[in-house]
Amino acid sequence: MAATREQIGRNNSTAVRRLPGSINVVAYLVTLLLVAMASYVVIDAAVGWTKERLDDVRYGRPRTTHIEGFVGHPAEEAGRATRFIGLNLDRQVVILALPGGDATHVQSLPGPYLFGAREDLTPVILSLYDIDRDGRLDLLATVRNEQMIYLNRAEGFRLPTLEEQQQMMQEQGL
Repeated sequence: MAATREQIGRNNSTAVRRLPGSINVVAYLVTLLLVAMASYVVIDAAVGWTKERLDDVRYGRPRTTHIEGFVGHPAEEAGRATRFIGLNLDRQVVILALPGGDATHVQSLPGPYLFGAREDLTPVILSLYDIDRDGRLDLLATVRNEQMIYLNRAEGFRLPTLEEQQQMMQEQGL
């Protein structure tokens, strides 16, 4: 039995109707995926821009932080605390210590050089703790996930020696 032209046309149109339906689903899923990716990129850029503006308000440009505290230096006998200023100067971390707030006896503490894109916008966070448990507050500088310890000694603040590092690690149980 031979198929009539009308039956052939119906069979072909049925096959053609199914094909566009499956293409529509794939096109819909690809479009959703592209919209999701574009949304992620836009939201990520907006969050990054907002964080940078908040850091501009909080730390300024160049990124600058400061704290003050009584760390037991002779210059504090007048009742004025020692001031610490942490700077990120074009990726070079510099910390200034002003004993008793006296700028004529400023001590400059070396910090690391920061590598990477936009690291000139990374703030230096300063805090005071008695890290080596000697009764004197030591300076802790945090940059991203790296921490530098400056031990408080009679001559001023300095980086710990290898022996002091090992002793602190043993005390911390590391």
